[in-house]
Amino acid sequence: MKKIIAVIILILGVSFTASAQQTKTVALEQTKGEFTQKQLTLSEGTYIFEIANNGVDHNVGFVLVPQGKKGEKHHIKSAYVTKLVAKNKKSTTKKVLLKKGTYEYFCPLNPTPRYTLVVK
Repeated sequence: MKKIIAVIILILGVSFTASAQQTKTVALEQTKGEFTQKQLTLSEGTYIFEIANNGVDHNVGFVLVPQGKKGEKHHIKSAYVTKLVAKNKKSTTKKVLLKKGTYEYFCPLNPTPRYTLVVK
């Protein structure tokens, strides 16, 4: 019985570790009217975006959409920051599963241009 419990604990530990390793964090910084990172290339996978507000005097956010899509209905909702980002603070998104393709990211609150994110 002890061996069975030990095996179950080992399997659960490996599962949690593998799940944690699969989620990567991408740090993005906004300054007045722009992101400092103008383009991103990522591998297919699960990501959390960490958005930093570096000196913008009001709250900023983050929007991710498939390339060429306009309007809120196309926004990837899990990529919204969980809390608007105040001046000189950071906030993160929920987990975002990205498949191969091209996306655009921007902030309508700052506002910024649309930047390209390529997933290979």
